[in-house]
Amino acid sequence: MINSIRPTLFITLLAVLLAACLPQAPIYIYITPTPEPGTPVPTVEVTEAVTAATVTVTNHTPTPTPTSSLSPTPGSPTPTVLGAVLAPGYTLPPTTTPRATATPSATSTPTTGPSATPRGPTATPLPGLDPNLIGIQLDPTLNQDDWNLAMQDIRRLEVKWLKVQVAWEMLQPNGPDEISEDFRRLEIYLETASNDGLSILVSVAKAPPWARDTQTEDGPPRDPNALAAFISLMLREFGPAVDAVEVWNEPNLEREWQGRPINGGEYMALFRPAYEAVRQYSADIAIITAGLAPTGDNPGSVDDRAYLQQMYNAGLANYKDVAVGIHPYGWGNPPDARCCDFDPEPGWDDDPHFFFLDNLEDYRQIMVNNGHADARLWATEFGWATWADLPGSAPEPWMDYVNECQQGDYIIQAFEIGQERDYIGPMILWNLNFGVLGNLVENGDERAAYSLIIPRGIRERAAYWMLYDAIKTDIPQLESYAVCPGSGGG
Repeated sequence: MINSIRPTLFITLLAVLLAACLPQAPIYIYITPTPEPGTPVPTVEVTEAVTAATVTVTNHTPTPTPTSSLSPTPGSPTPTVLGAVLAPGYTLPPTTTPRATATPSATSTPTTGPSATPRGPTATPLPGLDPNLIGIQLDPTLNQDDWNLAMQDIRRLEVKWLKVQVAWEMLQPNGPDEISEDFRRLEIYLETASNDGLSILVSVAKAPPWARDTQTEDGPPRDPNALAAFISLMLREFGPAVDAVEVWNEPNLEREWQGRPINGGEYMALFRPAYEAVRQYSADIAIITAGLAPTGDNPGSVDDRAYLQQMYNAGLANYKDVAVGIHPYGWGNPPDARCCDFDPEPGWDDDPHFFFLDNLEDYRQIMVNNGHADARLWATEFGWATWADLPGSAPEPWMDYVNECQQGDYIIQAFEIGQERDYIGPMILWNLNFGVLGNLVENGDERAAYSLIIPRGIRERAAYWMLYDAIKTDIPQLESYAVCPGSGGG
């Protein structure tokens, strides 16, 4: 048969066969599943919502290719939720995550990070994490299409908890009796998310100007009962969509507590009527104290450990049915590392505030010391930042300590650590999609470094799929693990 084939055709076939036998360079693939065909996604139009919501719901299959920049709903503010706050030695600018006042020396190697041996990717299978103790934070100032896309990303993960920060100033900008269009929009978003099976944690913060004595940055109302009244209204309107309420956000920071002295006793004066408002509505809704920023005593901040003790001095232990909020960020340190066992670059390993595990254990000890051992810690924010695969220089040098694979591995290990401890409740990862909000990446905004969704397409970071596989252990590991060989994908 071969003799009957033309010589040129034979040579061509031979070349193809030889090429197939040569070693090939690996092709790294990121898999971005599209929605199942025919899956209905609600589209909600809000009209005349100041007094009542007129809702039109239609079903459609969303376009599977999102744009690379999400736009807040017209008239809504740009996202204002902030992430990690740094430990002693850092200043607190008014509009973004604090910048370091001291950076690693120029002779250091940032990508090495602390000299503790990180867990790093392993060849062992990913753990079977309990999705009922896992959540993710999403900024709610999105238009309907962008909210639908974000909800698809969350539903795919099959985590139980969704956290949103409720900016009181946005929902009631003009007075205590107002139900704004943004109020109704958020109500509809949360109700649809709850109907999808998600448990909703709302973190209420940022008093509106009419309730404050100063308009500088953010802060509590002059009258704590005003917050209680807003919470009561919110619960009456949002109804069963709310499963947990976090009372305020990082009150040990001046930028979140302008207008009042920064101490735990002042916070408890705000907490008490808010607690009563929730309990009058429901005996079952979880109530969490404000997650404190892991920071020391600096201009603009109070050490979170000392602040928590002040809260106990003001009666926190009397509340037996509440959880204690915590924001246990780890910066460039692995989640199982503890402070000060080694000597890396100056400023990144000299204080327990920089360490996830130290943050957990220090809080727990304070709770035990104050007779509150039966309460649980809820990590209402945590995560690891990396500037890998983002344009330009990292906003902070420590963001080069963690690459994309380590980001995912640290997140998974942190969930493991939390789920091994019976005093840790749900843990909320910060954040899903700040990497595609507005121009945060182009502007070098640190919030984008924590995001599981980044531009260029849009694509999910490896951490997203690591979390997916750590929950869904009964399915084959995704081919996207080609980007992180041996990262648990097996």
